Formats: sequence, C-alpha cells, structure tokens
Amino acid sequence: MDRQFLWYLPNMIERGHRGDDTVDGWGSLDYSVELARAAERHGWAGALIGTGWGRPDSFVLATAIAARSTSFVPLVAARPGYWQPAQFATAAATLSRLTGGRVWVNVVTGRDSLAAYGDGEADYDRRYDRTGEFLRLVRRLWTEEDVTFTGDFFQVEHSTVVPRPAGGQVPRLYFGGASAAAEKVSATQADVQLFWGEPLEGIDARIARLRQLSGQLGRELPPLEFGLRVTVVVRDSSQDAWRAAEERVAQMAADPKIGIDGHRGSVGQDRLLALAERGEVLDSCLYTAPGHYGGGGAGSTWLVGSYTEVAAALERYADLGITHFVLSDTPYLREVARIGDNLLPLLREPLSRGPRHPRMSHRNAIDL
Repeated sequence: MDRQFLWYLPNMIERGHRGDDTVDGWGSLDYSVELARAAERHGWAGALIGTGWGRPDSFVLATAIAARSTSFVPLVAARPGYWQPAQFATAAATLSRLTGGRVWVNVVTGRDSLAAYGDGEADYDRRYDRTGEFLRLVRRLWTEEDVTFTGDFFQVEHSTVVPRPAGGQVPRLYFGGASAAAEKVSATQADVQLFWGEPLEGIDARIARLRQLSGQLGRELPPLEFGLRVTVVVRDSSQDAWRAAEERVAQMAADPKIGIDGHRGSVGQDRLLALAERGEVLDSCLYTAPGHYGGGGAGSTWLVGSYTEVAAALERYADLGITHFVLSDTPYLREVARIGDNLLPLLREPLSRGPRHPRMSHRNAIDL
C-alpha cells in the first residue's frame, strides 16, 4: 500500500504556535501559500489544516491555498458541530471539483468552545454517535441522488449534492479518537484512523482492536487504514537532535504559553500524558517530556534523533500497518523543507533497523 506523507499547517492568527518564532506574515494567506508550496517542493503530498473556534475557517483557507498551488492536497480539519451534513458535503464536493480531487477531510469530534458557535451537544458519547450519523449521511450525499434520511441528529429530504466530487471519488475521511465510542465510528465510517505518538505496543493493540471491531460491526467500506500524527525533532546527529529537544522543553517549562493546546480531557490526550510516568524515552526515541510541560495532541510526544534513527522508528510503525504519516516540527516553514529533504527519502526506500538510541541506557527507556 502506498504511503502518504503530510505536513501540518497551523491555521492560527496568534503567533508562536508550539514555539514557532515566525513573525513576518504569520497568519496571512501569503504565509500559508508559501508553506503549501514548500511542502510541494520538498516531497509532501499535502498538509493537515488545523481547525477550532477562534481560528480562520479551514475550508476557506484550503480553497485559497489550492487555487495557488499545483499538487498540494489540503487535509481539511472539520467539526460536525460546525456543519449540517448537506452543507458540508456540498462544500467538500465543490472543493474537490474545483481542484480535480485535491481535498481530504480530517473529522474532529472533541469538544471546542461549544456555546460560542451554538453546539449544544456536550456529552462525549453522543458527540461520537452524532459524528457516525454525520459521516454515514455525507457518504450517501456524495454517492447518491435524491437522498431522504431521518436520524437521531440529522434529516434531509430529496437532497442531491451539486456538484459531485471530482471523478466520482469521494474525499478521503481521516478520523481520530481513542475512546470506545470513537473506535466504533472509526471502525465503521472512517477511511483512515489517525493515532498520536504512542509506543509501538499501544498502537499495535489499537490496530488489532479496530480491525476486530470492523468485522464485528459489519464494516461495509474498504479496510480501515491507519495513520500517525506526531512531532519529529531530527538533526544530522542524535546529539544535536536531543540537544534541540531538551532546550525546547526547557523553554516550555519556563513559558507555559508555548505548550497551550486544546486537547485536554480527551481519552487520547490522557493516554499520552500517562506515558511520562513510564519514562522520558519509550521504544527507541519517543520523548514523553513535552506532554509533562504543556504539550498537547501531536505536541505531547516527539520522535527525537538523527534522520536514520527517526526513519527507523517510523518504519517500525509502518511494520504495524501505518501508511499515513502526518509529521511536523517548528518553525514550520524551515522544517517542512529540511525534514522533507532529509527524512522522507529514507522512508521511501528500504531501511535496515539501526541500533537503539544511545541515550536509552540512562533515560529509563522502555523498548516495547
């Protein structure tokens, strides 16, 4: 199965996301387009565009970027609580049609500033039930005409989406979540399940559980695929990478604003924060300290090391079934080029498993 490599576009007006020191142009369309074009030049298929209340609209930004890029595929984060299914299906199909199919969607279910945008559903399990119904209906709207549907959360009558997605190919749907309610949605409705940076043992168990659940729940779609969303701190040498990582964690400890993130309280985030209790380095080079000092989501754990060491670590995830990699580091514009040029070529070629990270001997590392 072909591997997909995507970057991350923060989509924020306020500067300093995860320590990015960019000042000139941050939050502007020119900056976002420059980042997208850099991704194109340096080997990335596209980038995840973040979403959340108080940030620019991800679909509007994705459309503007697509108009000024050539091959870049926006992975547009979207929340069912912001959208009605028919409106969303039309927006995504329109972007697909305008770009020749260059749109994928990352469906986000976790709670945001609910009252600010009028989302009255705060219960986690019901939010996932709503997402499952949303995705079932959206797929029908992309592939059928004259759709009538009455569910627990949504209804449409004689609904036909115009235009249809380009080439009749529905946008790929990525999904995250670690709770039991989330896994049911992923097992039946998602195309790609995204994981944050957990140890290999945890990812292996979750993949096995999702595959089993897909069979138990009668999945009607092609087999579920799997992806990894993680920060990578890579340099020419292992020593330089660890020096950079530890310096950044020290900055996070001194300035808590660097690590502010909106994933607190989720099952997946709790899993990441618990990893620090097991050691600062897990597997070969999974660094857990950032979560302890305020990193959230993909900023909670980092893969740290030389290009060959981090490539070897990512290959071990690939051995488990991971085929989609959403990677990032800051400053985003510098790192999209450096990581694209130096790390991605190693992941596109057979890679022998190198020695374990030399720091493991004194960092309470656990090779799972």
